[in-house]
Amino acid sequence: MDERSKRNAMWARLIQMLIKEFIQVFRDKRTRLVLFVPPMIQMLVFGYAATYEIRNVSIAILDLDNTVASRELISRFTSSPYFRVTAWLANDKELTHAIDEGDATLAIQIHAGFAEKLGKGQTAPIQVVLDGTNSNTALIALGYVNQIADRFGRERLEGRLARVQPFIAEQLPRIELEKRPWYNVDLRSRWFFVPGVIGNITTIIVISLVSFAVVREREIGTLEQVMVTPIRRFEFILGKTVPFFLIGLLEMTLIATVGTLWFQVPFRGSIWVLLLGTSLFLLSTLGTGLLISTVSSTQQQAMVSTFFFLMPAMTFSGFGYPIKAMPIWMQYLTYLDPLRYFMELLRGVYLKGVGVEVLWPQMAAMAGFGVLLLLLSVLRFHKSLD
Repeated sequence: MDERSKRNAMWARLIQMLIKEFIQVFRDKRTRLVLFVPPMIQMLVFGYAATYEIRNVSIAILDLDNTVASRELISRFTSSPYFRVTAWLANDKELTHAIDEGDATLAIQIHAGFAEKLGKGQTAPIQVVLDGTNSNTALIALGYVNQIADRFGRERLEGRLARVQPFIAEQLPRIELEKRPWYNVDLRSRWFFVPGVIGNITTIIVISLVSFAVVREREIGTLEQVMVTPIRRFEFILGKTVPFFLIGLLEMTLIATVGTLWFQVPFRGSIWVLLLGTSLFLLSTLGTGLLISTVSSTQQQAMVSTFFFLMPAMTFSGFGYPIKAMPIWMQYLTYLDPLRYFMELLRGVYLKGVGVEVLWPQMAAMAGFGVLLLLLSVLRFHKSLD
């Protein structure tokens, strides 16, 4: 048989392998439904749930001063969209009960003599009792309280100076902070999270599909039947990866379309840069899925191995936790996570509109991980069949 006939035979076997995989994936109506509907629902749910913005924090008020000044301060909290008053307290015992029972995330206590101290130009402290169970919510809510209290104190001071020493009040130096946020003018945390959700869902779907597909054939005994056919091992690997590569691209397109249009996240970059970056990332996810499949004998083992990989991958990717806030030694570990580079690429393309000239280090890293993981998978796959 000449070289041309060998190539034709190889392409014929590969095409049949691809047809087999597509039939196996799409023959079940339930599988088709699970493949496309849940990712859309996850995109919507995580898009709303993943946010740093905290509103309607439940607060309890204990006003022991009950003066015009204390009521004015309280009105700043009741009119703020960040707080929702759930209890008006009469004593310290009710304050403790409100925090212990979870009726309020924080309680604000205004001591007696608050207005008198303000009138004398003295410091008038207020007490803020926080439920520190959720430290993130507590810290953000405390920041909101500080902003409101500082603004109230500054306005009272300026008003007092205007009455007592109007000349000094006019000469009083002021510093105004001029904010110029780039790429996200309104500082919407959803614009930051939605591209990350796209990356996470794509990773979960592709790795799960690839790892379970190979293990399923091994578990039911069809893998050995395929390998005794004239198909070569690298043809088998291509036949297993190419369909899921195309499915991954399709899933990524659908998820990104829903996230972009539904949440109105701007897409400032090039669709071709995003397509190239996604393709390189899918190589690493396919390699990871194949590697998991080679070390798993059953679908239960593949599921546990997939979970073992996905949790650290999403944690080290910078999706919800800033990488710079991690310990130094852990920051170095994030460079071993392909999802980290994909997150940077997604946010760079979406929000900054940067191109290959800026994102080439991330693309090179994903390409390197893809080649390495696929090579390890093939080598391990040889051993598993011996």
